[in-house]
Amino acid sequence: MERKPTVLLIMGSTRAGRICPKIAAWVADIGRSCTGHAYEVVDLMDWPLPMHDEPGIPAKGVYAQPHTRAWSEKVAGAAAVVFVTPQYNWGYPAPLKNALDHLHREWRGKPAAIVSYGGHGGGKCAEQLRQVAGALKMRMAPTAPGIVLSDAVIREGAPVNPGEDFGAYVESVRQALGELTVQMDEAGRSE
Repeated sequence: MERKPTVLLIMGSTRAGRICPKIAAWVADIGRSCTGHAYEVVDLMDWPLPMHDEPGIPAKGVYAQPHTRAWSEKVAGAAAVVFVTPQYNWGYPAPLKNALDHLHREWRGKPAAIVSYGGHGGGKCAEQLRQVAGALKMRMAPTAPGIVLSDAVIREGAPVNPGEDFGAYVESVRQALGELTVQMDEAGRSE
């Protein structure tokens, strides 16, 4: 039996009370329903990557720390990634930037998509993340769904049920994952 390509859904938020796990699981469910890929949600809370603990620069690809070597293996083994991230103060969260900056060659040529969320949908953080992904030479899906959250969800902690609340975004998530599949196919042909 042929193994399905694995797409990592990397959650950008590590805050207490975050809704990122629900949104990432919802994106994974959509992906499983419309592509032939396996989806694995990666919680950066489970990947403690201390800042400034590697003696060399990531571009050399020589890692002294076991956690960096494990992170390298995880990312390198994936066929593609989807960044599921909130927008904080017009940007994306520091733990996601740190996870990106811990590696270099592992991102090169990696197909990627962005699903952002926030009070304004997360377009500004997606824009910044796209710039960094471009510097890392990732293959970006053109569509980047931005899910607008209500003030009640953001400020009052109102419950979120993505399956019920985010129906208006399903098609854009499908489109992004379809574009990601195209990027994966192109990456496979260029190897």
